[in-house]
Amino acid sequence: MTETTLFPLLLTILVLDYVTDLILDYLNARKFTAPPPAELSDLYSEEEYERSQRYKLVNYRFGLVSSTFSLLLLLGFLVFGGFQWMDLLVRQWSPDPMMQLFFFFGLLYFGNDLFSLPFKIYGTFGIEARFGFNRTTPGLFLADLLKGWVLAALIGALLLGAIYWFYTWAGPSFWLYAWALITAFSILANLFYSRLIVPLFNRQRPLEDGSLRKRIEEYAERVGFGLKQIFVIDGSKRSTKANAYFSGFGSQKRIALFDTLLEDLDENEVVAVLAHEVGHYKRNHIIINLVVSVILTGITLFVLSLFLNRPELAGALGVSQVSFHASLLAFGLLYSPISTLTSLFGNYLSRKFEFQADDYARKTYGGQPLVSSLKKLSRNHLSNLTPHPAYVFAHYSHPPLIQRIRNLSK
Repeated sequence: MTETTLFPLLLTILVLDYVTDLILDYLNARKFTAPPPAELSDLYSEEEYERSQRYKLVNYRFGLVSSTFSLLLLLGFLVFGGFQWMDLLVRQWSPDPMMQLFFFFGLLYFGNDLFSLPFKIYGTFGIEARFGFNRTTPGLFLADLLKGWVLAALIGALLLGAIYWFYTWAGPSFWLYAWALITAFSILANLFYSRLIVPLFNRQRPLEDGSLRKRIEEYAERVGFGLKQIFVIDGSKRSTKANAYFSGFGSQKRIALFDTLLEDLDENEVVAVLAHEVGHYKRNHIIINLVVSVILTGITLFVLSLFLNRPELAGALGVSQVSFHASLLAFGLLYSPISTLTSLFGNYLSRKFEFQADDYARKTYGGQPLVSSLKKLSRNHLSNLTPHPAYVFAHYSHPPLIQRIRNLSK
């Protein structure tokens, strides 16, 4: 393939990806007005259901505007030589290829973040505030933004710099060393995410002694789950939406409960949610997800190693001089159809794992408390009760509420 064929191919991939999402979003939006399933008829009053429909419709229209803007911005950069301008700019800043790599992706990341900033602001302080979800202050929003930039710069520079060094040192075999590096980073991130990253954005405190902690510890002991680290996160400072998650493995495993979850659910329901999270651990979902991610990363890096030296990649972006940074970006864009397929597989696997974790909670604690907790959380989040099956297949990492309730009510 030449750059003259790769350029229209790249444009076609971007437009087809946009059109596919457009169709899926439209099909899903047409289901907004459908009546809820019979099992969920008691979830909302008529007024609350209308409010949930308005929330979904506003987000649908907002997503349409933001995705269209992103596509037009990227197409404009491709057609009018934006990436060529960036390449010339970073070459003026430094003759060193590694520094050019840092500057190029730094410009790309921070430029994209700045262009998307108005949409983030409106989404947080417009839509989420209008429907009573937002608790983020402007100061906290700015602090989160700056911390995210610093973290992205540090981690991005570390990984990109190491990968480029492997590329210059090992040649075509660089992908093996890069694969080992990313695998090690993924394992460390899984182990220490809650210890190192979460405290940068949220306060974590151990769940205080009391009836809830006693019930959790009794359940954990009964199912043979050694659990000493139960933390409460101050999620309420950003949103009223509740969550819980499990992280780490081995001695580093811990359960994190949002304080909003403790506000929304009674103790029996909280333990049921925790039983679901324990189910993920007992069924080895964290390990399986990590292994699948490592395998897919290895395949991606191997394919990258086959094409990285080809000048057609840089030419697909309209960049005249071959460079590591331009080839890497072009590969990422051209590889997106395969990334979409792996994402579909990942979502399918995730939905399957959610059913398995639900089954574990039903068998070891009880299905009804989990059903009532899922209903409460869905109502408080104004979740979509009638998603289109095609949209679920493409985008949902969790099964729709009605499917989970029917499974739990067996």
